Amino acid sequence: MTKETDNTRTELTKTQKNRLVLMICIILTFTVMNGTMFNVAIPDIAEDFNLLPSQVTWVMTGYILVFAIGALMYGKLADIYPIKRLLTFGIILFATGAAIGLFSQNYPMLLAARLIQAMGGATIPALAFIIPARFMPKERGRVYGTVSATVAFASGLGPITGGLVGGAFDWRYLFILSILSLFSIPFLRRWIPDESVRKGTVDIPGAAMIAAAIAGLLFAITALSLIGLFVFITAIIIFVFHVRNHPAPFIDPSMLKNKYYTTAVMTSFLGTSVMFGMIFIVPIMARAVYGLDTMEIGLLLFPGALGAALIGQRGGYFVEKKGSYPVLQVAFILAIAGSLLISTFIGLPPYLLALCILVQYTAFPLIQSSTANLLTELVPEEKTGVGIGMFNLMNFMSGAISSAIFGAFLDLERVSLQLNPFALSEDIYLYSNLFLAISIIALAAIVFFTLKFRHRISPQNKKFS
Repeated sequence: MTKETDNTRTELTKTQKNRLVLMICIILTFTVMNGTMFNVAIPDIAEDFNLLPSQVTWVMTGYILVFAIGALMYGKLADIYPIKRLLTFGIILFATGAAIGLFSQNYPMLLAARLIQAMGGATIPALAFIIPARFMPKERGRVYGTVSATVAFASGLGPITGGLVGGAFDWRYLFILSILSLFSIPFLRRWIPDESVRKGTVDIPGAAMIAAAIAGLLFAITALSLIGLFVFITAIIIFVFHVRNHPAPFIDPSMLKNKYYTTAVMTSFLGTSVMFGMIFIVPIMARAVYGLDTMEIGLLLFPGALGAALIGQRGGYFVEKKGSYPVLQVAFILAIAGSLLISTFIGLPPYLLALCILVQYTAFPLIQSSTANLLTELVPEEKTGVGIGMFNLMNFMSGAISSAIFGAFLDLERVSLQLNPFALSEDIYLYSNLFLAISIIALAAIVFFTLKFRHRISPQNKKFS
């Protein structure tokens, strides 16, 4: 039996905790695969609808944009409404979008399906990081490691599945797997502890302003639009004035005044842009440079995802035992090394490139688990939902912005400028330069984090004080 106190803190047995972690991993698998399955199908979608890379990127960018806003919104809602109720609603909406996508006959219909999916699917990663902090605080480091390992493995399983289904049938059939997420509802209804509704309000106008700002920024990047830039700047200015007069704004300014919290979120933002950049570029590069089909692209990514899953699981234990900083430091070293290796060895046989991807892929779960654990230490317990929500918002926004930027560069198709002196031929300079830029972003992230947090690190055990 569970014991519930006035502040909704629920004490769970070991069996209940194991079931809850299993449930988190199952529903996360559906969501993550939904994203990475379509990564490898992007060349096929572009071919079917005759789209440029900057246009087809909205299959991912639009999805991630709505996901980003939803992640923070659901994080805020989780501080008010029961997690069980939010997840049930989200999964039903997620499957509804998938049903529409299954029958999509044109690009606007496909985008609509993806946006509806995102509206519902945003509940899953948002709440997957809140559940351990709320119901398993003593084990949250290990659970974050398991969650991040699941994300990494599912991100690799997605391309394989996408390759099999898309290669044998049609990319539209990928939506069937997302519809299967409905079968998780009876388990989450049974295994997630009951909670009562708490006091609180949701700043809908503020959420709309942030959504407009992010959409304007992405439109400015992808279409080089001055109108998009104007929308972005205007929405930000209006939101700043809105925050000053709203008692519970969509983004809590008091949290942003905490320089350690802001630094951790921004470090995660940069780290996620590194990983999303790699995952977005590789399928397009593999098709252009190696002529790989959808299935082969999935096989190229899978070793990295499998290695990341194994490393991520152990990373959770290291976070719990050693603290977040050393794990985060190792993660960025792997990200820097991996992107440099990819930049250098593009053009060599695919199996060698897969080993380079493996190095960078393993950084992803370590960045996620260490920063998530750190953030739960930096925010008050009653603001865990919105604190993790901001973490998710910035991560998904990072993915959307990085995909949009890299998509715009990929439109160039051919570049004569060689930034990496070890690049093999002029045909791959564009991709080599992009991965060199990714390594610089990763280096900047860990330097930024180290400088800001150097006074909070104990020299004896590297744990945060």
